[in-house]
Amino acid sequence: MTLNLDAPPGFRGLDPDKPLKMYTRNLPHWRQDGATYFVTFNLADALPGPKKEELKSMRREWEHRNPPPRDEATWTQYAKSVFVKVEKWMDAGYGQCWFRRACYAKELWRSILHYHTQRYQVGCFTIMGNHCHLVMRPFAQIELEQEVGSIKSVTARFIGKREQRKGPLWQQEAYDRIIRDDEHLYRVVQYIGANPGRAGIPPNEWHRWINPEWKAAGWDFNDQ
Repeated sequence: MTLNLDAPPGFRGLDPDKPLKMYTRNLPHWRQDGATYFVTFNLADALPGPKKEELKSMRREWEHRNPPPRDEATWTQYAKSVFVKVEKWMDAGYGQCWFRRACYAKELWRSILHYHTQRYQVGCFTIMGNHCHLVMRPFAQIELEQEVGSIKSVTARFIGKREQRKGPLWQQEAYDRIIRDDEHLYRVVQYIGANPGRAGIPPNEWHRWINPEWKAAGWDFNDQ
């Protein structure tokens, strides 16, 4: 792929000369100060019990086939395979799908952009019925988990109060990946923009946003 676009304003890809940290939970998570991330977070009921059990079985089989120590490429391939499977399940529309309701989608939209340009830069996002895709670059010394957690917490309180519900609204762990370079970013932006159409959602019900500065620089969702 040859990209005839300059990087959008504020984008920072993976820097091979800067330190990289990693931790694992159910998924691997890499961190680099100043980097831009592709993040997906979903509602707690977006995956039914049998699907969660399937993921546990998948993890056990993967661990058996790939005993430690495991290198970055092995972890990355595992995370990709989980993401592809889970994305298909989420697009099937399991659970309450609170964000099909415009008032809740608007609250998540507002929460994502609340600290945009103050604590982080948002490149783009799409809000689906039971999950959200987001491109975000936390500013220096600000943790991705903290900012995504804050967004989730605000929307959980908002929906919990409206619906008089208790219990966790969101799945605790998110999928995230450092965006390597401009070409990787372009693929991510197009993937995010196309998600509602892939899921069969009518265009008048799409909730997606792209940074106006990026749009002015030629970066936009390609709906052709």
